[in-house]
Amino acid sequence: KEVFLYPFNHLQFKIKSSLQYSLLFSMSYQKTEIIFILIYFLQANFFTWFNIAGIMPNLYVILVLFIGLFMKRKLGVVFGFAFGLYLDIILGKTVGISAFALGAIGLIGEILSKNFAKDSRFIVTLMVIITTAIYETVLYIFTMLRTEGTIEILAFSKILLVELVFNTLITIIIYPLIKKAGYYVE
Repeated sequence: KEVFLYPFNHLQFKIKSSLQYSLLFSMSYQKTEIIFILIYFLQANFFTWFNIAGIMPNLYVILVLFIGLFMKRKLGVVFGFAFGLYLDIILGKTVGISAFALGAIGLIGEILSKNFAKDSRFIVTLMVIITTAIYETVLYIFTMLRTEGTIEILAFSKILLVELVFNTLITIIIYPLIKKAGYYVE
């Protein structure tokens, strides 16, 4: 009887492990969504008080980059697109611009995850600087194409520089927390 029951016990172990993995994975999805809502309220309420000439940090870029770096499995693209679509709808922008840009940031995070170490604060900060510049450039180009406005390089450079400084400082400050949470999810 024991020999006959062994395969079923093994199957039960695999099912139990699979269910635990699915539960853990769905919990990380829920935590990611809660973090997005928290960041949305920080961005909409808290950082409106702390701005320079109306320019605020962009926490969405940091969040989507870290999802791409730590969660992998194309979740950076999925979450980036979903968060961007939500922002486009809520903020009344042209639907799809932020979705495309944040989805691209998630993809870049996944690519960088395979090629660079996430343990270095300097490397991760450099990643945030590059992805913030890419995000803002994509948004600026799409906005100029949509509105047929004049391209003002100096004004755009000022906005980009202030946002890069904000995002860099925030990344340096919260890096240990993000690293710990990232390895927990990974």
